Amino acid sequence: MGTVVESANQGAGTLPTNKKVTVIFVLGGPGSGKGTQCTNIVENFGYTHLSAGDLLRAEIKSGSENGTMISNMIKEGKIVPSEVTIKLLQRAIQENGNDKFLIDGFPRNEENRAAFELVTGIEPECVLFFDCPEEEMERRLLGRNQGREDDNIETIRKRFKVYMESSLPVIEYYNSKGKVRKIDAAKHVGEVFEAVKAVFAPADEKVAA
Repeated sequence: MGTVVESANQGAGTLPTNKKVTVIFVLGGPGSGKGTQCTNIVENFGYTHLSAGDLLRAEIKSGSENGTMISNMIKEGKIVPSEVTIKLLQRAIQENGNDKFLIDGFPRNEENRAAFELVTGIEPECVLFFDCPEEEMERRLLGRNQGREDDNIETIRKRFKVYMESSLPVIEYYNSKGKVRKIDAAKHVGEVFEAVKAVFAPADEKVAA
């Protein structure tokens, strides 16, 4: 019986050297609305949205041994090993014809970040950070009707704790490199997207000029 990491390492390889991609990391606590905004970015700016959470949930749904171990980790509020998520992200990038990607919900910690850059050779163009108060995120999550197993109050609070302890150092690291674009995610969805558009529009205008 292999471990999650061993399963992930089977067949894992680096990205094709001829595929140059632009990656933007999208970070924010559970319930910050980053998934909704990713959909808006895809529709308006031509990016492909890769949700680390969705890729992991698809692996769980597949019923594989790897998926069962991932499921148990998520229920306990633990972070899945980097190798597992990076392999899923790599596969998604390789199989997609686009060269512009939003990676949503990853890296979750410093080790994730370093491993992603080392394994893929990709440094993000920038990091979109959806900043939202914990009370507002909790209210949104409890109001969701998506049937997500991990949307109950105890697991939500575990997820907040893991997020605070693990993800914020990643944001601080990229902030020190001038790559963080902080968005006030507590506002109405339309107002949030106006702030998001301001991050993307200048680059598009320069290309058009």
